[in-house]
Amino acid sequence: MASSDIVVSPVVTKADLKAFIDLPKRLFAGHKGYTPHLNVERQEAFSPKKNPLFKHVDVRFFLARRRGRVVGRIAAQLDSVYLERYADSTGNFGCLAAEDDPSIFAALFAAAEGWLRGKGMKRVTGPFSLSVNEEVGLLVWGFDSRPMLMVPYDPPYAGPRVEACGYTKIKDLFSYDYDVQNAPETIGKKLMARAGMAGRVKVRTANMKMFDAEVRTVVNIFNDAWSDNWGFVPFTQAEIDHAAKAFGPVIVPELCVFVEVDDEAVAFIVALTNINEAIEEFNGRLGPLNLMKLLWRLKIVGVGSTRVPLMGVRRRYRNHPLMGAGLAMMAIDTLRQNGKRLGKTSAELGWILEDNKATNNIIRTVGGVHYKTHRIYQKALT
Repeated sequence: MASSDIVVSPVVTKADLKAFIDLPKRLFAGHKGYTPHLNVERQEAFSPKKNPLFKHVDVRFFLARRRGRVVGRIAAQLDSVYLERYADSTGNFGCLAAEDDPSIFAALFAAAEGWLRGKGMKRVTGPFSLSVNEEVGLLVWGFDSRPMLMVPYDPPYAGPRVEACGYTKIKDLFSYDYDVQNAPETIGKKLMARAGMAGRVKVRTANMKMFDAEVRTVVNIFNDAWSDNWGFVPFTQAEIDHAAKAFGPVIVPELCVFVEVDDEAVAFIVALTNINEAIEEFNGRLGPLNLMKLLWRLKIVGVGSTRVPLMGVRRRYRNHPLMGAGLAMMAIDTLRQNGKRLGKTSAELGWILEDNKATNNIIRTVGGVHYKTHRIYQKALT
């Protein structure tokens, strides 16, 4: 597919995939808010043989070239789990990156939309790279914020270029900066006491000797807590197992907190070490020297920033006027106390849907400061 001198073609060869992975490094080099993914991580994420996501997501990667030079990329996706759940003939785009040229964006979207139309889709949403449970949204505010694990970076020109291709906002996603060292204690315990629950509630951290069981508990609460959230797609067991293995190096037991009522885990919060802080000068390469640096920074020197990608309270408690906030705040308090003791300086809490008033209010109440916004777009495929 061509637009003027731009040719868009599917990723077919290993060289194509390498170009697909490498493009953002060239486009965003020197941008304050950007740190390249590790090459080995991207190769696994984009591999149907290694990433279990491909068992239910059909993906087509595209590259845009101008006179043989790679100038843009995009992915088009069909998630069968999503389509079974919602039956709304919606496909997705993701992995969008391009030079600041409207004709490049137009050509990329034409290719992705054409592929989705050929699959019978009537609407496209995104960006999801490669699913709603991975990297979500296009950065539209907070471009100079610190790079964060599993949080996409986009330059300021990307949003206007996407909108010029006929895309409109569905939702904004908020991320919050949380000062681990100086945030105040919450009123979580007081709320639970007022609810008459004080003697029935306890807080604990993850037991790594029972790692698989702890992961299942997290996912079980998450799938219940978020099941009525916009765009929710449950994790599959294969994805859970894959993620648990992949995130092993950045999991700290003291930063995985469960709140139990009558010995049943009903709320949790997980903070992951922000690996981007440790790899910012690697430019994606993980050779022997960089591997030694990474291990030194993770295990000896320590990484100050963390990200909270997962937090949840079971639905039967979440909508209670006191217990929903109380359980969440108790989890945050223990996370803050443990993080402070471990020398953590900050945590990113997010993403949170803009219209999730309850969770946004809790995070603001405990000291979170909104510092980053990502946007999800949609377009009808007529």
